[in-house]
Amino acid sequence: MNLPKLPRPALVALAIAAVLLLLFLAFRDDPVAVDAALVTRGPLRVTVDEDGEARVRKRFVMAAPTTGRLLRIAVDEGDPVEAGAVLAHIQPVPLDARDHAGAQARLEAAEATKRSADARVAQSRATLEQARRKVTRADQLLEAGTLSTEEYEQALLGETSSEQEHEAARFAAQAAESEEAAARAALLASGTPQPGPGAPDGGCAGSACFHVLSPISGRVLRVLEESERIVTAGLPLLVVGDPSALEIVVDVLSTDAVRISPGATLLVEDWGGEQALEARVRQVEPSGFTKISALGVEEQRVNVIADLLAPAPGLGDGYRVEARIVVWEADDVLRVPASALFRQGKRWSVFVLDAGRARLRAVDVGERGTLQVQVREGLTEGELVIVHPSDRVADGVRVGTTPVDQGS
Repeated sequence: MNLPKLPRPALVALAIAAVLLLLFLAFRDDPVAVDAALVTRGPLRVTVDEDGEARVRKRFVMAAPTTGRLLRIAVDEGDPVEAGAVLAHIQPVPLDARDHAGAQARLEAAEATKRSADARVAQSRATLEQARRKVTRADQLLEAGTLSTEEYEQALLGETSSEQEHEAARFAAQAAESEEAAARAALLASGTPQPGPGAPDGGCAGSACFHVLSPISGRVLRVLEESERIVTAGLPLLVVGDPSALEIVVDVLSTDAVRISPGATLLVEDWGGEQALEARVRQVEPSGFTKISALGVEEQRVNVIADLLAPAPGLGDGYRVEARIVVWEADDVLRVPASALFRQGKRWSVFVLDAGRARLRAVDVGERGTLQVQVREGLTEGELVIVHPSDRVADGVRVGTTPVDQGS
């Protein structure tokens, strides 16, 4: 069969079209390889992440009540002690008239401190009784449906805080009583030495002697002076505390501290256990301090103190932890990966995938989590955005995508 013969102009046009097609295929840019992630809806949590420290909440530093000879301390770090147990023995040196007057003044000051501590115990007891009455009324209002769950939880938190404050006041009163006894005992050496109560090891038998007593039942956290030597009044000797009552202390930037309020959730991670521990913020200290960062920059920091909600086996005083303090959370928000956002002028922008091409779009963002950011305007659920866009990505550029794990 004979094919029809094309006219010469048609052949020239076909040849030109073929050449142009070959040039287009040869010189066109390959698609830019990018990673993409979906815009999704779901929960979002905003946290302040910092290193923290676990410490014993009820810590008491036992100091020498008077100048004298400290006998060798027999207890070791970690030893359990009962309230009133003898921790150290001091033989005071004879006092001259001036020292006697100073010892008398310290005794009067210790007595005044004891009266003040007793008054705080009475005040904290009244506050605790009021908090318990408030919880009782909150129970009734909650059953009647006229009280929100949040207000009821605040009432419970107030009762717990009042109980802890009352307990701390009682321990402070015991410590003040010990200080009063110490100041009184210091006057024993002002006159003729008299036989004091014999020590368990007989070290103070037959001389004016003072026994440093433990104000609480707990453990010896640290022995600061082990050997026998002459010590001055006020020199720290031991640290005792109750290691079962731990608190978490985290120093945060002052700009983050203003977003943290008492009652906020604090998650303790990387403390050595398999699961994260939960704590509640008890106090954001009202005064900040200056701290030099690892880069040598001066920062204003604020201590945030939280109470563990459950015991942590193995966690001890001075142990390092990583803390995440929740400052905002919601169950259903429109989210985009934080790595997809970048600044375009004064606004945040993203590259959205549209028919194989990158399209620049401005967005309005809200709260920022660790990996996800809340989107208020500019995106819809299910759209694909480019994460970690390189300088090769521009508005209208052809792209080839690879899906990535968006995290949480």
